[in-house]
Amino acid sequence: MQPAQPIKIYQFPKLWGLPNISPFCMKLETYLRLADLPYEIIKGDHVFRAPKGKLPFIDDGGQIISDSSLIITHLKQRYGDPLDQHLSDADKAIAHTFQRLFEESLYWPALYSRWLDNRNWPNLKQLVFGQLPPLVRNVVPMLVQRKLRRDAVGQGIGRHAPADIYDMGCRDLEAIATFLGDKPFFMGDRPCILDTTAFGFLANLLWVPVVSPIADQARQHPNLDAYCRRMWALCFADQPLPAGAN
Repeated sequence: MQPAQPIKIYQFPKLWGLPNISPFCMKLETYLRLADLPYEIIKGDHVFRAPKGKLPFIDDGGQIISDSSLIITHLKQRYGDPLDQHLSDADKAIAHTFQRLFEESLYWPALYSRWLDNRNWPNLKQLVFGQLPPLVRNVVPMLVQRKLRRDAVGQGIGRHAPADIYDMGCRDLEAIATFLGDKPFFMGDRPCILDTTAFGFLANLLWVPVVSPIADQARQHPNLDAYCRRMWALCFADQPLPAGAN
């Protein structure tokens, strides 16, 4: 089954040659391409009108849904499940666990590296907020960083020293690289929904100009870069590879 009209996606703007600097937005767009569902990216600043205050969200024939996982669940229920239907129940359990590893564990060291590490924050602040009017340009980044710092402390990881935060992320990456091994995709010879998440996170570590121990750790595993290149060729061959991949 196909949508009567393209699914409208509201997400962050592109940066660094990636489909999106948000792993969750990139996850969703990758899913739509793998599932062969037509979509349209709506340009503009959407975060302040997002139903749950975060991106991405979609408009599917007038039905507004936010959160990448809830969106994909909706799309599976409405249009079928072309990506995970070949997996056994045990495989689905493993895929679910690794998705949580990316989204609930590795996410926090990755967020810290971009938004709270002073080696990277000034450059990211200029790239993301540099086009705003002068007064807003000085206030909005401070508010965003303050919220993310509060979120990290509330989650718990923000209470640790930077070295410990990055060590946690490096351990996650070791597990990820070991599990992937020499398989083409995370659960075997065919991509599944887990691959949409993994690709969004790994490309946003490997191919972006963000300095951090977790990026260094990811680059020590050639299978992760090879995996991202396979996913890019499969899903985004109509776009040039990001400069960070060259």
